[in-house]
Amino acid sequence: MFEKGGQVVKKPTQYKLHIELIQQMSRPHELSKDYPSNLKKAEQELLSDFLPAAKPGGRPRSVEMWDVINAILFVLCEGCQWRAIPGDFPAWQTVYTYFRNWRKDGTWLKIHEALYRCERMAKERHPSPSEAVLDSQSVKSAARVHESVGYDAGKQIKGRKRFMTVDTLGLVLRVWVTAANVSERQGGQHVLERVKQMGKSVSRLHTIWVDGGFRGPNFMMAVMDICRWIVQVVLRPEQSQGFVLLPKRWVVERTFGWLMGCRRLVRDYETLPETSETLIYLAMIRIMVKRLLD
Repeated sequence: MFEKGGQVVKKPTQYKLHIELIQQMSRPHELSKDYPSNLKKAEQELLSDFLPAAKPGGRPRSVEMWDVINAILFVLCEGCQWRAIPGDFPAWQTVYTYFRNWRKDGTWLKIHEALYRCERMAKERHPSPSEAVLDSQSVKSAARVHESVGYDAGKQIKGRKRFMTVDTLGLVLRVWVTAANVSERQGGQHVLERVKQMGKSVSRLHTIWVDGGFRGPNFMMAVMDICRWIVQVVLRPEQSQGFVLLPKRWVVERTFGWLMGCRRLVRDYETLPETSETLIYLAMIRIMVKRLLD
């Protein structure tokens, strides 16, 4: 007991302090910090139209979906482990379960495609691109990653290779992550087959721009036979020295630079290459949401 303003006030007991602490911990969304990776209110409103509704029946959702999405973006941007998610987010098991389930049922890819069409129309472009750029990027893999890992002798990197197709705005169409020892032509053909499966979304596509690593009659004929597209090779001038800005090819290099802004993508930490692909789509979702509101 102590005096306050001439009145005798009882000092709160240790039991009451313990109860108040438990009540505060049960409301993590009220104490959540404003991390740089968090979505702003306007970004949440834009993205809310594309999120799947809760499944009917069963127990209702007990977590705030925006806390789950912000936790996933925290892992993507900060590069931490799932188990290292800060305590003011929902439990890491809950966050990872939503991320994994939406990867398996194609939710992340559907959100990416919807935002892709919105971004192109916002730039006064046709929703279906007419040209695309293809390139690959080799990244080192983490020590405990063993599936789909190889050695890229050209770049002297042991890890995985990301084959990526983008439009002339630098927006990702499709990506394929595989072992780093896969050849350019083999990986390029595989990722272009994925682009072809997009159907009407690429109905206007007719030209694929590539670098010298994809050069060769077999690759060009395979793309013509399977996809009915023309392959255009952009080569570096023979007598040039230092950095040279090559037409068309710089667009995909800029996209690779965008992805390096997410620490989780600087090195491949994922056990499954499909998880790496999903994180790339998720990084582009975050970029397109911000660009649509600029």
